[in-house]
Amino acid sequence: MTTPVCSSEFTRFEFTSYVRTKGPALLRTARSLTPNPSDAEDLLQTALTKTYLAWERIDDHRALDSYVRRTLVNTRTSLWRKRRVDEFATDELPEPAPVDSVPDGAEHQAQRDAMLRAIARLPARQRAMVVLRYYEDMSEAQTAEALGVSVGTVKSAVSRALSKLREDPELLVG
Repeated sequence: MTTPVCSSEFTRFEFTSYVRTKGPALLRTARSLTPNPSDAEDLLQTALTKTYLAWERIDDHRALDSYVRRTLVNTRTSLWRKRRVDEFATDELPEPAPVDSVPDGAEHQAQRDAMLRAIARLPARQRAMVVLRYYEDMSEAQTAEALGVSVGTVKSAVSRALSKLREDPELLVG
């Protein structure tokens, strides 16, 4: 069974006008019902869809604000009841994540600085090709075109540069 949708152009115009004028206030109401702004927008969209479907059945259009607000609350309650619970009781507590697995910002920055120093030690042509290929994310053909060389030259120069970077003592991982 399909739900009848507002059929007249005038009804669509009325509804659009209503949403344009009352939308910000209704969004504030939705945000007060849920802590996440994205969820509030989804909640309002769902409530407005339900209101649009019932538009011709609403007798008193002066009471639309309360109708939509009631729809917001009912929809929020319905969604809350339907939510999936992802927590389960267990006999054992899960092990906390080891402290070493948390990424260290200072270590990351040190590695990045070491990489930049190692790239700076490469010959200018190899350095340009590595930067274009891996930092600018260009293809071999784009790099060759940008530097005015052949694709084979880019491949061989990048290969030699990567070999030098692999052997760089500052980049060796203990």
